[in-house]
Amino acid sequence: MAGLAWGLVLAACSPAHDWREVRSADGAVQALFPCRPQLHERRVALAGSTVKLSLQACDSGGQTWGLASADLADPARLAPALDELAAAAGANLEATPRTVPLQVPGATPHAGSRSVALEGRRPDGQGAQMRVALFTHCTRVYQATALGPRLPEELVDTFLGSLRVVP
Repeated sequence: MAGLAWGLVLAACSPAHDWREVRSADGAVQALFPCRPQLHERRVALAGSTVKLSLQACDSGGQTWGLASADLADPARLAPALDELAAAAGANLEATPRTVPLQVPGATPHAGSRSVALEGRRPDGQGAQMRVALFTHCTRVYQATALGPRLPEELVDTFLGSLRVVP
């Protein structure tokens, strides 16, 4: 917990970031964003069907920060959805993901929940780094993402470390 507090202090010193507590579109997940996110919604193919994906995203300090969620309505579709989201992140940067297991406080424990780190190139050829947290709660899948040419660890740790499922 002291590490998170120190990360917030360091991040607060950066004039490019204006940290704020934000809830996911469904209200179930809380995160600290370094900017004011805008809500975007669209229909996407995920785990064998078309679902509404809600994304809150913003840009700050040359990085993009986002929290996406979709209700899959069937727990059996969670694992394929998590795998598809991880694969898509790797494909976006033409990178092989480095993954570690992840447990977000309050989230439904799931073997497919993971933290993914990527370093590669965007389709336009620019170098980029991406960190992604993939997790579930009930029948919903969540993806928190930080993307930029360079991702300061303390900012990423603050953002991803703040994720919580709240009542």
